Amino acid sequence: MALTNLNLVSVPVSDQDRAKHFYAEVLGFTVLMDNPMGENMRWVMLQPPGASTKITLVTWFPTMPAGSLKGSVLSCDDLESTLRELAHRGVTFHEQEIRQAPWGRWKSFDDPDGNGWIVQQDAAF
Repeated sequence: MALTNLNLVSVPVSDQDRAKHFYAEVLGFTVLMDNPMGENMRWVMLQPPGASTKITLVTWFPTMPAGSLKGSVLSCDDLESTLRELAHRGVTFHEQEIRQAPWGRWKSFDDPDGNGWIVQQDAAF
């Protein structure tokens, strides 16, 4: 089998402009595209810094209501520094304390639509 990469994740949102602002300005993702796509639709694609995986902010899947994405993990090298920076930019985390498990240390947050994300520093394997 020749599967080599998770290329794109669809993030269901209610307002692409609000979501684009959050992912670009608050989380620091790079906007790769914001183009019309059919009638009354846009293809808004962003990428986390240094990542190969991209996200697209979708509004058109009836089986993916805004806020239904949960448990996606954003990795970082320095969890404490990243959490401080994101909190400074307005991210509110669910946990008061950093959580720990065999696979890493993390805190979680929601985007403006309620999509659940995890910021994690991976454990050394």
